[in-house]
Amino acid sequence: KTEKTQREYLTEKELSKIENLSLPEYSRLDLHRDMFVFAAYVGGLRVSDVLLLQYNFIDNNHLHTNIRKTGSQLSIKLPRKAMEIIQKWKTAPNASPKFIFPILPNDINLKDESTEAMKILDGILSSATAYMNKNLKIIAQKAEIKKNVSTHIARHTWATRALRKGISIDKVSNL
Repeated sequence: KTEKTQREYLTEKELSKIENLSLPEYSRLDLHRDMFVFAAYVGGLRVSDVLLLQYNFIDNNHLHTNIRKTGSQLSIKLPRKAMEIIQKWKTAPNASPKFIFPILPNDINLKDESTEAMKILDGILSSATAYMNKNLKIIAQKAEIKKNVSTHIARHTWATRALRKGISIDKVSNL
């Protein structure tokens, strides 16, 4: 546990290669790529939080949400790239009227906090994450990136980019 591990992240060039990769529009690969890029630009959100993002969490160009793992509140200004991704999926042929990224069923009851409902939600999120991680490997290969790209890499990519732009380690750590 005390042994330091090497944290993988994407460089600006690698992130750009993924962003600009030509994929069939509105395909699952396209969706998973956009979710990854969104997380890499928006505080390094965990994939479960990205999956649960709803349009009503956005006020102008700010995102207000509760982090599922910690229960803490997050309010963050959305960068232009994130707003472009939101707009793209809002007008997609398979757009969800509720969720920003059209993966979860619209009728899912997120207010039900019973043990059974939480198990079902955890299963759905876990399955969606596994599928996304599988597609991220395909995307990385197509973009000629040799790293083991996964949803978690978006968190490290965001943190590394933030530190390089001069954001203090305390603020990065808090986000």
